[in-house]
Amino acid sequence: MAWFGPAGPGTATVAEMDLQVGGRYRFAFSTPDGEAHEVSGVYQEVQPPFRLVFSWAWHSTPERVSRVTLDLQPADGGCELRFTHDRFFDERARANHQRGWPSFLQRLDGWLSATPSGSPSSVTTPRTCE
Repeated sequence: MAWFGPAGPGTATVAEMDLQVGGRYRFAFSTPDGEAHEVSGVYQEVQPPFRLVFSWAWHSTPERVSRVTLDLQPADGGCELRFTHDRFFDERARANHQRGWPSFLQRLDGWLSATPSGSPSSVTTPRTCE
């Protein structure tokens, strides 16, 4: 909830996760202009701390399921994230996500940078991949 959503004053309102293969997640957030969004899916691969694969479908278009893959590897005392979102319904969906993900990842980066090592919120978000 601290970082999920677009950059700016948008707010995450729901963050539910059952982080295991076959488990479901659901996130809801609002954009700076007040528009509400909700996304959910199923975890397909969970290999801590190196790989996470899950389906991705917007509440407004549940039939348009895509896939997100996060691969982490050690790099210079920290982690390098390889982020892949594929299996889009069409080019428009791909372009929309291509515009949206950078602000989400920027917020995550800012949150990780601001989280002091050893604080309760950093326990579930390792600073290194080792």
